[in-house]
Amino acid sequence: MGVIFHQQVVRVRAGTRTDRAGNTVPDWSPGAVDRLTITRLSVQPTVQSERAEADRTSVVTGWRVLSAPGTEPDVRAGDRIEFDGLVCEVDGDVGRWRDPVAGRTHHAEWAMRRSTG
Repeated sequence: MGVIFHQQVVRVRAGTRTDRAGNTVPDWSPGAVDRLTITRLSVQPTVQSERAEADRTSVVTGWRVLSAPGTEPDVRAGDRIEFDGLVCEVDGDVGRWRDPVAGRTHHAEWAMRRSTG
């Protein structure tokens, strides 16, 4: 069962800073982010779309990430994920599947995407 959960990613979470108007905003500068290596994952490609326009071509690539049974990675909407030399965004909320017998998380799943163009 653990054979497919051999991949890892780096979760990057923004820090915060106060802008000129006094609002708290995300801070993606290298010194402000929190980085965490997450192991025991299966990262699977899901979708790729390409759209050509007169002045550019946009490409959106997606992956579904599943954690190994018994794990609950610290990932949430708004995080970025470094995977295979790419920087992706967590796309939506993270699903946490509960084990009905044990009452704790069985595994987590999330989608991530990378847009260019």
